[in-house]
Amino acid sequence: MFAPDGPTLRELAAQVLSSTRTGYDLLAPKFDHTPYRTSDSVLEAVAGALRPLGPFGSGLDVCCGTGAGVGVLRELCRERVTGVDFSAGMLARARAAHPPAPGAPAPDWVRADARALPFRSAFDLAVSFGAFGHFLPAERPRLFAGVHRALRPGGRFVFPLPAPPPVGSLPYWELWAFDAAMRVRNWLWRPPFIMYYRTMRLTDVVAELTRTGFTVELTPLEEFGRRPGGAPWCRLVTALRP
Repeated sequence: MFAPDGPTLRELAAQVLSSTRTGYDLLAPKFDHTPYRTSDSVLEAVAGALRPLGPFGSGLDVCCGTGAGVGVLRELCRERVTGVDFSAGMLARARAAHPPAPGAPAPDWVRADARALPFRSAFDLAVSFGAFGHFLPAERPRLFAGVHRALRPGGRFVFPLPAPPPVGSLPYWELWAFDAAMRVRNWLWRPPFIMYYRTMRLTDVVAELTRTGFTVELTPLEEFGRRPGGAPWCRLVTALRP
Protein backbone atom coordinates (compact mmCIF):
# COMPACT_ATOMS: atom_id res chain seq x y z
CA MET A 1 0.00 0.00 0.00
CA PHE A 2 2.85 2.39 0.80
CA ALA A 3 6.13 3.11 -0.95
CA PRO A 4 9.31 2.07 0.88
CA ASP A 5 9.77 5.69 1.99
CA GLY A 6 6.23 5.90 3.31
CA PRO A 7 5.11 5.92 6.95
CA THR A 8 5.41 2.89 9.20
CA LEU A 9 2.40 1.38 10.95
CA ARG A 10 3.61 2.94 14.18
CA GLU A 11 3.78 6.37 12.55
CA LEU A 12 0.30 5.93 11.09
CA ALA A 13 -1.04 4.94 14.50
CA ALA A 14 0.47 8.06 16.05
CA GLN A 15 -1.13 10.14 13.32
CA VAL A 16 -4.60 8.70 13.66
CA LEU A 17 -4.56 9.05 17.46
CA SER A 18 -3.79 12.76 17.11
CA SER A 19 -6.03 15.62 16.08
CA THR A 20 -6.53 16.14 12.35
CA ARG A 21 -4.10 19.06 12.32
CA THR A 22 -1.39 17.36 14.41
CA GLY A 23 -1.84 14.14 12.49
CA TYR A 24 -1.00 15.86 9.22
CA ASP A 25 1.93 17.68 10.79
CA LEU A 26 3.28 14.23 11.70
CA LEU A 27 2.52 12.66 8.32
CA ALA A 28 3.79 15.57 6.22
CA PRO A 29 7.41 14.41 5.66
CA LYS A 30 6.19 11.13 4.14
CA PHE A 31 2.78 12.14 2.76
CA ASP A 32 3.87 12.11 -0.89
CA HIS A 33 4.90 8.46 -0.47
CA THR A 34 1.37 7.39 0.46
CA PRO A 35 -1.73 6.66 -1.66
CA TYR A 36 -3.42 9.65 0.01
CA ARG A 37 -1.65 12.07 -2.32
CA THR A 38 -3.81 12.93 -5.33
CA SER A 39 -2.59 10.92 -8.29
CA ASP A 40 -0.90 12.56 -11.23
CA SER A 41 -3.62 11.16 -13.50
CA VAL A 42 -6.31 13.11 -11.62
CA LEU A 43 -4.21 16.28 -11.56
CA GLU A 44 -3.56 16.07 -15.29
CA ALA A 45 -7.22 15.37 -16.09
CA VAL A 46 -8.32 18.48 -14.19
CA ALA A 47 -5.55 20.58 -15.75
CA GLY A 48 -6.54 19.33 -19.20
CA ALA A 49 -10.16 20.34 -18.64
CA LEU A 50 -9.14 23.82 -17.48
CA ARG A 51 -6.50 24.66 -20.09
CA PRO A 52 -8.98 25.67 -22.80
CA LEU A 53 -10.62 28.09 -20.33
CA GLY A 54 -7.41 29.85 -19.34
CA PRO A 55 -5.08 31.36 -18.77
CA PHE A 56 -6.34 32.64 -15.43
CA GLY A 57 -5.04 35.54 -13.39
CA SER A 58 -4.80 34.25 -9.81
CA GLY A 59 -5.44 30.80 -8.35
CA LEU A 60 -6.10 29.32 -4.90
CA ASP A 61 -5.53 25.72 -3.81
CA VAL A 62 -7.90 25.04 -0.91
CA CYS A 63 -6.43 22.54 1.58
CA CYS A 64 -3.27 22.39 -0.51
CA GLY A 65 -1.42 19.78 1.55
CA THR A 66 2.02 19.28 0.07
CA GLY A 67 1.12 21.38 -2.97
CA ALA A 68 0.05 18.97 -5.71
CA GLY A 69 -2.77 21.29 -6.78
CA VAL A 70 -0.47 24.30 -6.66
CA GLY A 71 1.55 22.63 -9.40
CA VAL A 72 -1.57 22.64 -11.59
CA LEU A 73 -2.30 26.29 -10.80
CA ARG A 74 1.22 27.42 -11.64
CA GLU A 75 0.67 26.10 -15.16
CA LEU A 76 -2.74 27.78 -15.53
CA CYS A 77 -2.33 31.13 -13.75
CA ARG A 78 -0.21 34.10 -14.81
CA GLU A 79 -0.19 36.43 -11.82
CA ARG A 80 -0.57 34.80 -8.43
CA VAL A 81 -0.86 31.32 -6.93
CA THR A 82 -1.70 30.65 -3.29
CA GLY A 83 -1.88 27.43 -1.29
CA VAL A 84 -3.81 27.40 1.98
CA ASP A 85 -3.76 24.66 4.61
CA PHE A 86 -4.09 24.45 8.38
CA SER A 87 -1.11 22.12 8.82
CA ALA A 88 2.25 23.84 9.26
CA GLY A 89 3.99 20.57 8.45
CA MET A 90 2.21 20.15 5.14
CA LEU A 91 2.90 23.76 4.18
CA ALA A 92 6.60 23.30 4.94
CA ARG A 93 6.71 20.31 2.60
CA ALA A 94 4.78 22.23 -0.05
CA ARG A 95 7.18 25.16 0.15
CA ALA A 96 10.15 22.83 -0.30
CA ALA A 97 8.51 20.96 -3.20
CA HIS A 98 7.50 24.07 -5.16
CA PRO A 99 10.30 26.65 -5.07
CA PRO A 100 10.17 29.72 -7.32
CA ALA A 101 10.80 28.87 -10.97
CA PRO A 102 11.26 31.02 -14.10
CA GLY A 103 8.09 31.57 -16.07
CA ALA A 104 5.69 30.58 -13.29
CA PRO A 105 4.21 32.54 -10.36
CA ALA A 106 6.06 32.04 -7.08
CA PRO A 107 3.56 30.41 -4.71
CA ASP A 108 2.32 32.08 -1.55
CA TRP A 109 1.66 29.75 1.37
CA VAL A 110 -1.00 30.68 3.93
CA ARG A 111 -1.75 28.80 7.11
CA ALA A 112 -5.48 29.05 7.73
CA ASP A 113 -8.56 26.95 8.40
CA ALA A 114 -10.48 26.41 5.16
CA ARG A 115 -13.71 26.98 7.09
CA ALA A 116 -12.60 30.59 7.67
CA LEU A 117 -10.62 31.58 4.58
CA PRO A 118 -8.97 35.02 4.97
CA PHE A 119 -9.62 36.19 1.40
CA ARG A 120 -12.21 38.36 -0.32
CA SER A 121 -12.63 38.75 -4.10
CA ALA A 122 -8.98 37.82 -4.62
CA PHE A 123 -8.94 34.86 -7.05
CA ASP A 124 -10.16 33.87 -10.49
CA LEU A 125 -9.81 30.13 -9.94
CA ALA A 126 -9.95 27.90 -6.86
CA VAL A 127 -9.25 24.17 -6.83
CA SER A 128 -9.26 21.47 -4.20
CA PHE A 129 -8.07 17.87 -4.35
CA GLY A 130 -8.90 15.05 -1.97
CA ALA A 131 -9.65 17.17 1.09
CA PHE A 132 -13.42 17.13 1.53
CA GLY A 133 -13.42 14.04 3.72
CA HIS A 134 -11.92 16.21 6.45
CA PHE A 135 -15.13 18.24 6.72
CA LEU A 136 -18.29 17.01 8.33
CA PRO A 137 -21.37 17.58 6.14
CA ALA A 138 -22.56 20.34 8.50
CA GLU A 139 -19.27 22.20 7.93
CA ARG A 140 -19.37 22.24 4.13
CA PRO A 141 -21.63 25.32 3.84
CA ARG A 142 -19.00 27.37 5.71
CA LEU A 143 -16.27 25.98 3.47
CA PHE A 144 -18.20 26.74 0.28
CA ALA A 145 -19.18 30.21 1.51
CA GLY A 146 -15.53 31.03 2.20
CA VAL A 147 -14.49 29.97 -1.30
CA HIS A 148 -17.35 32.02 -2.75
CA ARG A 149 -16.07 35.11 -0.91
CA ALA A 150 -12.50 34.44 -2.01
CA LEU A 151 -13.44 34.40 -5.71
CA ARG A 152 -13.94 37.41 -7.92
CA PRO A 153 -17.19 37.66 -9.91
CA GLY A 154 -16.88 35.17 -12.76
CA GLY A 155 -14.46 33.03 -10.77
CA ARG A 156 -14.55 29.25 -10.72
CA PHE A 157 -14.29 26.71 -7.89
CA VAL A 158 -13.26 23.40 -9.47
CA PHE A 159 -12.73 19.92 -8.02
CA PRO A 160 -12.97 16.28 -9.14
CA LEU A 161 -15.64 14.12 -7.53
CA PRO A 162 -15.40 10.35 -8.06
CA ALA A 163 -18.50 8.22 -8.18
CA PRO A 164 -19.03 5.93 -5.18
CA PRO A 165 -18.08 2.29 -5.68
CA PRO A 166 -20.92 -0.11 -6.49
CA VAL A 167 -22.86 -1.28 -3.45
CA GLY A 168 -21.54 -4.64 -2.29
CA SER A 169 -18.21 -4.39 -4.12
CA LEU A 170 -14.91 -4.79 -2.30
CA PRO A 171 -14.10 -1.04 -2.50
CA TYR A 172 -17.57 -0.28 -1.12
CA TRP A 173 -17.00 -2.44 1.95
CA GLU A 174 -13.44 -1.11 2.39
CA LEU A 175 -14.69 2.49 2.52
CA TRP A 176 -17.63 1.50 4.73
CA ALA A 177 -15.26 -0.24 7.17
CA PHE A 178 -12.87 2.72 7.22
CA ASP A 179 -15.62 5.20 7.97
CA ALA A 180 -17.08 2.93 10.64
CA ALA A 181 -13.67 2.56 12.27
CA MET A 182 -13.18 6.34 12.27
CA ARG A 183 -16.58 6.88 13.89
CA VAL A 184 -15.72 4.42 16.64
CA ARG A 185 -12.30 6.01 17.10
CA ASN A 186 -13.82 9.48 17.40
CA TRP A 187 -16.43 8.23 19.85
CA LEU A 188 -13.78 6.67 22.09
CA TRP A 189 -10.85 9.06 21.70
CA ARG A 190 -10.25 12.79 21.86
CA PRO A 191 -9.28 14.96 20.07
CA PRO A 192 -11.15 13.72 16.98
CA PHE A 193 -9.49 12.90 13.68
CA ILE A 194 -11.92 13.81 10.93
CA MET A 195 -11.61 11.75 7.77
CA TYR A 196 -14.61 10.08 6.14
CA TYR A 197 -14.85 8.78 2.58
CA ARG A 198 -18.61 8.37 2.20
CA THR A 199 -19.95 11.84 2.99
CA MET A 200 -19.67 13.59 -0.42
CA ARG A 201 -22.88 12.69 -2.23
CA LEU A 202 -23.08 14.49 -5.56
CA THR A 203 -26.68 15.62 -5.11
CA ASP A 204 -25.91 17.08 -1.67
CA VAL A 205 -22.80 18.89 -2.89
CA VAL A 206 -24.59 20.43 -5.87
CA ALA A 207 -27.45 21.59 -3.64
CA GLU A 208 -25.07 23.12 -1.08
CA LEU A 209 -23.04 24.93 -3.74
CA THR A 210 -26.23 26.27 -5.29
CA ARG A 211 -27.51 27.54 -1.94
CA THR A 212 -24.17 29.30 -1.45
CA GLY A 213 -24.76 31.29 -4.64
CA PHE A 214 -22.78 29.28 -7.20
CA THR A 215 -24.00 28.09 -10.56
CA VAL A 216 -22.90 24.47 -10.88
CA GLU A 217 -21.70 22.63 -13.98
CA LEU A 218 -20.78 18.92 -14.11
CA THR A 219 -18.32 17.60 -16.70
CA PRO A 220 -17.42 13.91 -17.11
CA LEU A 221 -13.70 13.22 -16.87
CA GLU A 222 -13.68 10.66 -19.66
CA GLU A 223 -10.10 9.61 -18.89
CA PHE A 224 -11.52 7.46 -16.09
CA GLY A 225 -14.22 5.77 -18.12
CA ARG A 226 -17.84 5.09 -17.32
CA ARG A 227 -19.80 2.79 -15.07
CA PRO A 228 -21.76 -0.13 -16.57
CA GLY A 229 -24.92 2.01 -16.61
CA GLY A 230 -23.16 4.79 -18.52
CA ALA A 231 -22.55 7.29 -15.70
CA PRO A 232 -18.97 8.61 -15.47
CA TRP A 233 -16.63 7.23 -12.85
CA CYS A 234 -15.42 10.75 -12.10
CA ARG A 235 -16.92 14.18 -12.69
CA LEU A 236 -15.39 17.62 -12.65
CA VAL A 237 -17.52 19.91 -10.52
CA THR A 238 -17.31 23.56 -11.58
CA ALA A 239 -18.99 26.09 -9.30
CA LEU A 240 -19.22 29.50 -11.00
CA ARG A 241 -19.54 32.68 -8.98
CA PRO A 242 -21.89 35.02 -10.91
